[in-house]
Amino acid sequence: MFMWLHQYAKTEAAYSLCNRLIPWFAAISMGCLVTGTVWGLLFAPSDYQQGDAFRIIYIHVPAAMLSMSTYIAMAVAALVGLVWQWRTAFMAMIAIAPVGAAVTFIALFTGAAWGKPMWGAWWVWDARLTSELILLFLYCGVIALYCAFDDKQQAGKAAGVMALVGVVNVPVIHFSVQWWNTLHQGATITRLDKPAIATQMLWPLLINIVGMAAFIFTISCVRLKNEIIRREQRRPWVQQLVHSNEAKNEL
Repeated sequence: MFMWLHQYAKTEAAYSLCNRLIPWFAAISMGCLVTGTVWGLLFAPSDYQQGDAFRIIYIHVPAAMLSMSTYIAMAVAALVGLVWQWRTAFMAMIAIAPVGAAVTFIALFTGAAWGKPMWGAWWVWDARLTSELILLFLYCGVIALYCAFDDKQQAGKAAGVMALVGVVNVPVIHFSVQWWNTLHQGATITRLDKPAIATQMLWPLLINIVGMAAFIFTISCVRLKNEIIRREQRRPWVQQLVHSNEAKNEL
């Protein structure tokens, strides 16, 4: 298993893998997001308490859940880079970071838009909201620390350590509604006994979660490809790739 994975420590192999995966995940993302969003916004029944205002969950919940999952993926890439010294792992880490930051911002923005009609305020210093805001700061910190170094291998190590330290915030976000008395509602689709949401509302939400996960993966792979080209531009295989693309454009 490890030997199979080890081949992708080479930038050329990682670039080739991204090329193979991007079309598939882009198609999954497009299909799921269109299906789930149209289903949720137009055909799912209204909530008996919140009316149509609840429909923001089809954006907010996937963004909130995947903001944490994306951070864990970034931290795993950082761990691989630090333990095995894979340059591609550090490249993957910094490719994921801005995507995760954008998803976290979407979660915060849609949460505020949802909170205004429900709580009467755009923002409250609720435990879940505050810890999610800290997550956004952690993403920005990883990006800023990486950009502060000219030596990108050292930058990856420094930013990787910060990413790993920030993992402690992920369980705080997840369990905040259980550990503290908060305004934010508890778990709905992750309850072990039965989801606290009607089936007609649940399915489009699950489809959108899959779609957004595929979208995050697609954009991260595109960013990883760009990072590899930028960092490896003097390598013969990159120069050959550039010349090949130039020749195709001329035709």
